[in-house]
Amino acid sequence: MSVLPFPSFLDDVKEKGLRKAVFEGADEVVERLTAGLNVQDVRDALRGEDPTRRPNPRLQPHADGFWLHMRPSYYNRQVTGLYPSFRLGWLSTYFVFFETITGIILMFWYTPSPEIAYGNMLSMLNNVPFGQFTRDLHRLGAEAMVLIVFLHMLRTFYTGSYKKPRQFTWFTGVLLLIFTGFLSFTGYLLPWDQLALWAVTIGASMAEATPLVGEQVNLLVRGGPEMGANGLLRFYMAHVLLLPVLLFIFTGVHYYKVVIHGHSLPPREENPGEDTAKRVPLDRRVYFIPDVLTSELMWFGVTSFILIVLCIWFYHAPLESHADPGVTPLGTTAPWYFLWIQGALKLGDKTFWGVIFPGILLGFLMVVPYIDLNPARRFAQRRLAFSISFLMLTALVVTSYMGLAEFGVATAPDQEILNELTFEPAHNHMGLLRPVSFDQLATGAFTTREFAGGADHGPAGVAAFNDMLQQNGEMDHLLEHLETQFLSLPTLRFTPVPANAPELIHVLEEFAHLLEAEQVELLDSWGVVIITPNQGNLKRLDVVINWQEVEIVGGKPVLDDSGNPIPVFREDGTPVRRTSSKHVFINEQSGYFN
Repeated sequence: MSVLPFPSFLDDVKEKGLRKAVFEGADEVVERLTAGLNVQDVRDALRGEDPTRRPNPRLQPHADGFWLHMRPSYYNRQVTGLYPSFRLGWLSTYFVFFETITGIILMFWYTPSPEIAYGNMLSMLNNVPFGQFTRDLHRLGAEAMVLIVFLHMLRTFYTGSYKKPRQFTWFTGVLLLIFTGFLSFTGYLLPWDQLALWAVTIGASMAEATPLVGEQVNLLVRGGPEMGANGLLRFYMAHVLLLPVLLFIFTGVHYYKVVIHGHSLPPREENPGEDTAKRVPLDRRVYFIPDVLTSELMWFGVTSFILIVLCIWFYHAPLESHADPGVTPLGTTAPWYFLWIQGALKLGDKTFWGVIFPGILLGFLMVVPYIDLNPARRFAQRRLAFSISFLMLTALVVTSYMGLAEFGVATAPDQEILNELTFEPAHNHMGLLRPVSFDQLATGAFTTREFAGGADHGPAGVAAFNDMLQQNGEMDHLLEHLETQFLSLPTLRFTPVPANAPELIHVLEEFAHLLEAEQVELLDSWGVVIITPNQGNLKRLDVVINWQEVEIVGGKPVLDDSGNPIPVFREDGTPVRRTSSKHVFINEQSGYFN
């Protein structure tokens, strides 16, 4: 009689004994999970031994299982080494799932709203356990995924694996590269900081250059004339829904086509026009279980270990100040994988170089297999294709370099120095002044003349500087330029930096060095830092640069026969001096000092 009204594990124990019932139950569970392998089969596979059952049970998961039906049951030994695939296809798939998992975790603490998003990021970094670590992994994985997918495409091209009958496989691969780039690009905006806002603004501005429908495309992408709440929501939905759906669909199609046609052999293994990937002799077969599976698990472990090590000790995802559409930071660039488009824009018309040129290039990549009718895959027989690819890579590198902020954009040296002292969001740098401890931001006015030339001129030098400004009227001009009433400073007079503020001393020394390095264009320059209290635990820092104007032709200073810049004078013979300034507010509770 059964112990329960229905057959159960207890009946098996009663009939067969505990040990045998447990072993058979474990066999049944493992066989269901693996779609055909029992405990002994798994043990044999992990040990690298031959299967003990016939027919080979290691082929059954490919026929009956869901996860392995898109993987070949066996491979040609020629494609299981590092060459020719370099495991780039597997790594691309790894990053698809890696980014999905880390992205889902981050979604729990994120709200796509300009009023909340940045606060969510700060909370995630400071209050959520492993929040910064997870964000670092997600950001680094996104950068790595773009690179790996691009390298996978290059590998496929150079080994000729795109040729007949794999033309459509290549086509889907180019689509996956495009989806990967846009996935990373749409995720760029989500932190809603200055770096994200302006990098995406540059990229999204190209939508406006679309012929005929540019204005409509721009409104569709941004959700309005400027990037705001609607734009952030649209980028978020594209990042977490639209693009992932397309990516998973075409990843499935790509894998399916790879299984249908097989992994192409190294070019030297086949004669021109041959395709023997599906005909694998018995003596050259390497079964997916266990050899290929364990190799992929090893790559999974090694890649995960490298990412974790980098995120713990070497890499942190940048987060700048809160996005401000009214403040344009210096040196703003698009993400590095779109620098080639930004560089091309510097060549001329935005419509052609920003929309038509990338469209032609990507369209050409898609149809390469259909216009390259050379059946040969060996390197020596594909000189024309290799030459064209090298020219395209050269153009990609050159235009990417042109896309850097330093190329073709002349920024006034005074603005660069002011930005270096206050903040530089586009380069993940908070400036020299912000990290100075709040208690060392002593109230007063301080000048680089105290440290001119790297030497400490001391109180006497500062006093002489005060007298000079009073005599030539520069002090009044300085106050007028700042348009500020220093309530705590009855008269603006410079004093030596207090000895108990070494961090502030260091900033003034660096300030003096920066001015000294630009003495050709910023002739006879001096800088000042004025610190005044503002609303209790808030201080205002004004940074000022004053210099003698020199003759500029073609964006460069004119030099005399001795190699010195030529000063500009007024009609009465007095030198023309210029003043430039910038100010920041520092709160005692800010996190700059940690």
